[in-house]
Amino acid sequence: DSPNREDEPLLADKERQAVNILVDLFERRAPVSFYEGEPLKALATLAYSDINHLQLSAATAFSEISEMDARPVSREALEPILYLLQSPDIKVQHSASAALGNLAVNVENKLLIVRMGGLEPLIRQMLSPNIDAQINSVGCITNLATADENKMRIAKSGALLPLIRLARSREIRVQRNAAGALLNMTHSIEHRQQLIAAGAVPVLVELLTSDDPELQYYVTTALSNIAVDEGSRQLLRDTQPSLVDSLIHFVQTSTTKVQCQAILTLRNLASDEEYQLQIIKAGGLDSLLPQLQSGYDLLVVSASACLRNLSIHPDNEEPILNSGVLPLLVNLITQSGNDEVQCHVISALRNLVANNEADKTPFAEAGLFDHMKIVLSDPRSSEVVIGEMAAALSVFVLDESLWPYILSSGFLELLVPLTRSHIVELQYNACATISSLAGKASESSDACSRLAQVWDKPEGGMQSYLAAFLAVDEGMDPLLRSVAIWTVMMLLESESPDLVQLVLAHPSIIKNIDKIAQMGSLSEADARLSAYTSDGGLRSSRAFDGDGYGPEDGDLGDEHDDDDDIYQRLESMAQDVVALVQNLDR
Repeated sequence: DSPNREDEPLLADKERQAVNILVDLFERRAPVSFYEGEPLKALATLAYSDINHLQLSAATAFSEISEMDARPVSREALEPILYLLQSPDIKVQHSASAALGNLAVNVENKLLIVRMGGLEPLIRQMLSPNIDAQINSVGCITNLATADENKMRIAKSGALLPLIRLARSREIRVQRNAAGALLNMTHSIEHRQQLIAAGAVPVLVELLTSDDPELQYYVTTALSNIAVDEGSRQLLRDTQPSLVDSLIHFVQTSTTKVQCQAILTLRNLASDEEYQLQIIKAGGLDSLLPQLQSGYDLLVVSASACLRNLSIHPDNEEPILNSGVLPLLVNLITQSGNDEVQCHVISALRNLVANNEADKTPFAEAGLFDHMKIVLSDPRSSEVVIGEMAAALSVFVLDESLWPYILSSGFLELLVPLTRSHIVELQYNACATISSLAGKASESSDACSRLAQVWDKPEGGMQSYLAAFLAVDEGMDPLLRSVAIWTVMMLLESESPDLVQLVLAHPSIIKNIDKIAQMGSLSEADARLSAYTSDGGLRSSRAFDGDGYGPEDGDLGDEHDDDDDIYQRLESMAQDVVALVQNLDR
């Protein structure tokens, strides 16, 4: 007699009609969207039913449909699924979370699920003792965590602690999903710090003992991301003494993709001096060398990047060279065909030369300059690779055993066109290398001859870029101007009649240096130009070392000279050139 009893037949009729509609649709197998219109209305009727088996049917249908069709859906389509997610029946929860996980592969759905409050019931499912509920809920959060907008909400929702706990589950599927979710939370420094604060680091390192390659991949990738941050590396160094050994073990034994991530983690750790030494002492070098010869590009990229960082520490120079890696690195300059590998390899070689007090002839004998010349001569070489090559040459040319090889190999003809690059750093390194070779003209007749040959060619030759850099206008980088003045000074001091005559006969070079010598402080517009590198360090050439104009020996240009120092140096050099010309005239 109650109103509820009067409603029961009506509700039963609706449910019966909904079941019939769905049975008919499934039997016909006709293409239809269950996320809108009559099909969605029928599914929603079952989802909101008080009858448990009808709710389970709706949840199961949503799960199966979404597995085949994960298109963007509306709020109306998600509402019944989120309602089913809160059912007390674990089977209904399981199917509803599976449906959400399937739909959460779509970016729009990821955002909408979280905006509609989907995190709270998923977290409750994570806390369930039921393994299937854990697998599906954590899997869904893993997918949701790939959207940047969701990461902060996940971090603030209280999901991190349950995820970390489930990463220690005895069920491998739960572990994988939890580790995947933690990995997806490591793509920004803010979220990495939240994970660290929640205690994720010891758990991730502990999981390195797993034999499961998929879990190994998630964990090594997460640790690689965490190791990007200096503070996190300090934490790892202070609290995780087994980390390096575990990573080296993976490099030797695991699958290719795990090897790549383990090496990249070592690479990131090797941003710190302590880890640079520790990795070598732990046998990391022996593990890296075979990967440099892999047929898999990503392994070669990872290994060469790691070696680049390891080569920074002076104490690592001897073990690296004693490993026999030099010919391999040299050959990779041309054999890899990969820009990243080429950059990493040439940078590693540059570090090894800079850190090496011994005779560098073995570098040349290994074919270093032959391979570099091939790359610099190839019009297909990228600007990034050319830039690394020019930077390396500016270091190699400072070595007494290497500069003759650079001179005799014909690099001057390749460097002159680079002085016209639109990249200032590339211009500067090309000019610095030429300047260093000009400094050898006073002791080498071959240097005099080769410098004279490139005075007006190719592409206008040395005289063209020297004149351009010395033009007194408001637009010239002061460091380029300084290296130009220095180069002119070296040519005049060479005592080569040919070089001296070429410089003095030029219509503007000496005239403009004379103007610079008389200008005192150059224009404020000049002073505001790019005298500094992007990281705040003064660009400097070791070509000036020990001669009173440049940094002291061993100074890599980290000092922060103010603008006045730069222009005082320019003026002083210009005045010295003017005095030198006057002496020559006498």
